[in-house]
Amino acid sequence: MSLKRLFSFLFLLVLPFSSSSDTTSWIKSGFWYAGSVFPTPEIPTMYTHLHVAFAHINTSNFEVFINNSDEPYISTFTKTVKQNNPSVITLLSIWGGSDESPDFFAMTSEFSRRKSFITSSIKTARLYGFQGLDLNGVYPNTAANMTNMRTFIEEWRTTINSESNNSLILTMGAYYSPMLDQSMKYPVETIVRNFDWVHLRSYDYYLPSKNNVTRAHSALYDPSSTRNTDYGIKEWIKNGLPANKIVIGLAYHGYAWTLENPNHNMVGSPARGPAITSYGSSINYKNIKGYMKSNGAILVYNSTYVVNYVTIGPLWIGYDDVEAIRTKVSYAKDKGLRGFAAFQIPNDDVDWELSKAASDVEEEDQRRLLAILLPTITISTIIVISSIRCILKKKTVRSEGIEELIPLIIGRNLKVFSFGQIKEATNNFSIKNKIGEGGFGPVYKGRLSDGQEIAVKRLSEYSKQGVEEFQNEVSLASKLQHVNVLQLQGFCIEKEEKILVYEYMSNRSLDFYLYGARNKLLIHYKIIRST
Repeated sequence: MSLKRLFSFLFLLVLPFSSSSDTTSWIKSGFWYAGSVFPTPEIPTMYTHLHVAFAHINTSNFEVFINNSDEPYISTFTKTVKQNNPSVITLLSIWGGSDESPDFFAMTSEFSRRKSFITSSIKTARLYGFQGLDLNGVYPNTAANMTNMRTFIEEWRTTINSESNNSLILTMGAYYSPMLDQSMKYPVETIVRNFDWVHLRSYDYYLPSKNNVTRAHSALYDPSSTRNTDYGIKEWIKNGLPANKIVIGLAYHGYAWTLENPNHNMVGSPARGPAITSYGSSINYKNIKGYMKSNGAILVYNSTYVVNYVTIGPLWIGYDDVEAIRTKVSYAKDKGLRGFAAFQIPNDDVDWELSKAASDVEEEDQRRLLAILLPTITISTIIVISSIRCILKKKTVRSEGIEELIPLIIGRNLKVFSFGQIKEATNNFSIKNKIGEGGFGPVYKGRLSDGQEIAVKRLSEYSKQGVEEFQNEVSLASKLQHVNVLQLQGFCIEKEEKILVYEYMSNRSLDFYLYGARNKLLIHYKIIRST
């Protein structure tokens, strides 16, 4: 195995643990509501993207504006959060309207209005240091609205791309399913072309103000209904939105029902309407944990729907706790989605339990992968390193062998032949060229490209002679000058080959070859010294 292949193999082993910074990296986003009393500097640093909610549409001039009460918080948001989390990306979320989004579609109905919105949205984002814009709460309900929405989205993206600094991210918050009713759905093709990703409202499927049965408002699955996240995501993908452009929504809130019978307290139990709040509004996770602690309530996890709930007398609260959050983030990773979007961060408790649970799934996946691959990597790495050391050692030995022979090359006019030259001269060590064999190895007759005939002694693969012995052989043979001794012409040390090249004499007795080079040379050497 070559060094190049070995290093390539080692690189592939560690590749799964290398981080990625490309445009499809895992999104860990969260919303921060400008009206929240939650202090901005305390936002946890595990999030990669933060959406600030909300800017609004001015119904008079159709420009994007920020409420006066929110402006002090929104204007300083990016600068503040980057002090603790410099790499975080901030986006300004624009509320398109509730119900049928009348303000938004009034804006999209005319070119001048669309231009006013687009220009002001980009200007506001640049002014306050936001790195992206988000469109939220838009539900097209007519064919005309759908057409205008397509045009608006195309113009918005085109305008951003035409800027010299066209670095703004463009995202969209959408309904859990692309199907808004039996005849109307989102313009998926336009969304795919122009938005970086879509974060789904994967919650609020049921509300205590509208449903007199306890329900899983953020169900990942629901065996009795299509109002569940898994169904919605599959519909989006079926209609053409790639999985890697879908961000699953996580609810950091729940809803409370008043049970008809406290003993019937499962998902789907009869209820008399809202509890805790008269209008059935959401309850943040922090307060739910407070109710549980104050009343000693026991948490229940329902794996069928992937939700949690707790019962306190006639009070029934359905929400997502740590188990449900982890399962939903794991689901998103398994399905190849882009990431998650928490709504909203200030609803988390003081210890950031939900934020940590959502973020830790990725780290747990890496730990599991490490546990699986570490033994294989360890063994493979040892093999690779050992092979590299062996190859480097061999390369070093050959290099040192040549360096030791340099004085002989210069002083005795010896030639250093390449293995290719020797192969060509001996016709690839043809059996027809073999003229004998001794202790050193086989001997071949050869002819160099200039016509000179040579005798080639090739070290046998079974020989135990190393580089040092070979150096001594070359040194000794090069010093012998006698009429009865064949003259050494040169040598070859390449790969595993050790070869001596002598002059060739056709009438020379073969006993020179048959009895071995070293013994014969030593005899001649002694004869020379005695004369």
